[in-house]
Amino acid sequence: MPYFALLYDVVDDFVARRMNFREEHLRRGQEALGRGELLLAGALGEPVNGALLVFLAEERSIPEQFAKKDPYVTNGLVKRWEVRPWNVVVGNKPL
Repeated sequence: MPYFALLYDVVDDFVARRMNFREEHLRRGQEALGRGELLLAGALGEPVNGALLVFLAEERSIPEQFAKKDPYVTNGLVKRWEVRPWNVVVGNKPL
């Protein structure tokens, strides 16, 4: 099963603005984790100007749909996002 990286570029005041949408964003992340689609997720730091979410999914459409429905995206906190196939060379999953 392929890995995908969902990359977010966020607004400058992301940390201050995210609180109104954080609970729903985290709930959706936990649901994707529970389905086995989302493996890791979090904001990039120093500065907080993006985020990385790692998916293990049959199709690219799974992380794409996550992004399209993410309250951070739908409420304008994410300026740009993209899904990229990620070729894992070293890690805890057999190739």
